[in-house]
Amino acid sequence: MNRQSRHRAALASLTLLVAIALHAQADTTAFMRKLLAVEGVDDVQRLPTTCFTEKYVLFIQQPVDHQQPEGPQFKQRIIIGLKGEEHPTVLVTEGYFAHYALAEGYEEELTRLLDANMVVCEYRYFGKSVPEPCDWSQLTVDNSLADYHHLRQALSPVFTGKWISTGISKGGQTTMFYRATYPGDVDASVSYVAPLNRAVEDGRHETFLAKEVGTKAQRKQILAAEQELMKRKERLLPRFEQYAAEHQYTYNAPATEIYDFCVMELPFALWQWGTGTEGMPEAGESDSVWFDYYIANAGPEYFSCPSDFTPFFVQAARELGYYGYDRKGLKKWQSIGTSEGYLNRLMLPIELQGIDFNPTLYERTVTYLETNDPQHIFIYGEVDPWSASGVLTWLDCSQKENMRIYVEPGGCHKARISTMPENIQQEILSRLRGWLSL
Repeated sequence: MNRQSRHRAALASLTLLVAIALHAQADTTAFMRKLLAVEGVDDVQRLPTTCFTEKYVLFIQQPVDHQQPEGPQFKQRIIIGLKGEEHPTVLVTEGYFAHYALAEGYEEELTRLLDANMVVCEYRYFGKSVPEPCDWSQLTVDNSLADYHHLRQALSPVFTGKWISTGISKGGQTTMFYRATYPGDVDASVSYVAPLNRAVEDGRHETFLAKEVGTKAQRKQILAAEQELMKRKERLLPRFEQYAAEHQYTYNAPATEIYDFCVMELPFALWQWGTGTEGMPEAGESDSVWFDYYIANAGPEYFSCPSDFTPFFVQAARELGYYGYDRKGLKKWQSIGTSEGYLNRLMLPIELQGIDFNPTLYERTVTYLETNDPQHIFIYGEVDPWSASGVLTWLDCSQKENMRIYVEPGGCHKARISTMPENIQQEILSRLRGWLSL
């Protein structure tokens, strides 16, 4: 190729690059360019949406250890939905994965009720937001809260309206911790079905399941179902083992012990999801019927280790706490000698076992909520076992102007504003709109 030909080829390449750049620029919106301008943000991709004007998935750089901001970094996945830059913005303090928010028709309850923007932040060490290498020592609540604080500051120039934080279950816990740690970051908060556990095995859940939830007849029926599964253990265990093998579940204990723990998990699972005694087989039903019921309601995947939820169990052992099991009425059939310490032994990889629980997070959150009055709403379900360790068990809001606790009658872990009685829905919305000046 001669010099003139090379010159023409170079000019053609430059023209093509300019055309591509101009096309890319034309394909962006003013809002997308604002997102691209946020420090630490990259890989901004537009998503289809039926709920927002525009919707994006992006990644933002976060320090692995916020005490060392110049140290190792990781990318945290964020999903953003736009209603209007001056509208309120709902910051979802997700406690787990955020992939669900990628769906075209997805929006949070509060974004719909308040015509608000949506910012869903995937929790560190979940999904696409995992540091490499994975340093488990930095999976702390304080680091996660600093993630949200950094994101909130970074997006301040983009969303100029008021902000409201919200989350469900572990995400609801995170909303609670976030408000207590960075009280000025948001104007209002809504925590859905959020426990506040005081120990690895808190102790209140067992009493709730044995004596408080449902009716005495229902509790007796559920215990009878547990006993029926234990009586059939010799016949059902081979199916149990085959099912686990087919799904490639792995355990830190023999299958005969995992079987026992799954049976003990049954009452919690039935009430958590509002099933109660509905659909429970009769004692005379076949082994197949009982096995299908067992797998559907307390399947062996829960105790598989490692799993996608290992990061949660690490945090539960370290500072979030969890629940224990009641062995009454089951001991004579069980292979286990005790259920105490099961979280560390069964749910954590061998190299992480032996984590000591630190009650500091629990204590400082209790102190904050008792001595302050943030604009914060708590939603619980009446039959949800997680309500046994929720703030409703000890927090008195009668002398507070802002904080309120609402319990859905008969509600479970699916309790939301929209599942409340109509008069309560209107009361909650009125309070939220007042706080957000809507």
